[in-house]
Amino acid sequence: MLNSGGSHMLVSLPGTAGKGSRVRVLSLARSGLWLYTHPLIKLLFLPRRSRCKFFSLTETPEDYTLMVDEEGFKELPPSEFLQVAEATWLVLNVSSHSGAAVQAAGVTKIARSVITPLAEHHVSVLMLSTYQTDFILVREQDLSVVIHTLAQEFDIYREVGGEPVPVAREDSSNGCPRAQHAGPNPTVHPIQSPQNRFCVLTLDPETLPAIATTLIDVLFYSHSAPKEAAPGEPGPSSITFFAFSLIEGYISIVMDAETQKKFPSDLLLTSSSGELWRMVRIGGQPLGFDECGIVAQIAGPLAAADISAYYISTFNFDHALVPEDGIDSVIEVLQRRQEGLGS
Repeated sequence: MLNSGGSHMLVSLPGTAGKGSRVRVLSLARSGLWLYTHPLIKLLFLPRRSRCKFFSLTETPEDYTLMVDEEGFKELPPSEFLQVAEATWLVLNVSSHSGAAVQAAGVTKIARSVITPLAEHHVSVLMLSTYQTDFILVREQDLSVVIHTLAQEFDIYREVGGEPVPVAREDSSNGCPRAQHAGPNPTVHPIQSPQNRFCVLTLDPETLPAIATTLIDVLFYSHSAPKEAAPGEPGPSSITFFAFSLIEGYISIVMDAETQKKFPSDLLLTSSSGELWRMVRIGGQPLGFDECGIVAQIAGPLAAADISAYYISTFNFDHALVPEDGIDSVIEVLQRRQEGLGS
């Protein structure tokens, strides 16, 4: 096992044939939410009926982004309101080994060792940070390049029959031809920082029914337009953003502090510090899926400045959550980075 950043690191790949190993990324138009209320409630509250193991729903001002495995995808009927990204995505999970303990490495810690090398090899990635861990989504067609790139520094395992099996560097085709990549330097995207204060929370799945009516109200019925920015502010004064994920039995929720007041305080769990987070939103126009290096543009500078972050990609834009008391430093770091890339 190779040493990286003072602790052993490993990358876990899904199995080649097991259900739940592949994820689809979709955009649901806000105007079409009514058509999908029934399947979404099933995915949210009845995962045993849907057999979905990877479910993420993120509400933004533009739409709802869904990331679901093959079983979850079956629950969503095609319609004019549902846009499906062409690629199928594989989920990578990066863990840190320190002695006997295994823990999530964190997006900041993997910026240099995972995100930047993939960007340099022109691999497009999506990120989904949860309360428990950070998931990296790569296109299935890029798997050979991903393994070839990361095997130089990481132990890579594939799940087979529920057990991790080492992946040899040469064993990277997954039945697909090796991808060849060449591309221009990434576009420098504008950033905004809405004034909301966000919480990153978890919940015991057994208590999910206790917040069901509140969650349904927040997701399906409580819609308000973002407040416009005051003169001189770098972004809107507030933004609609709510993220819920249920992945392998673990729940993660991101909501703003005002929305949190609607929920029972004794059921939602957060870190002992109760830290609040501010958002940096990346992109002036929809980013698309083919461009490489978008995550690296943000995660790299934050890692260099030793600033922790959650990162959530959506169908159109990317979002980083940073500690509230460090938002001014973050904006300064990222703007300096943008000026350097743009010069």
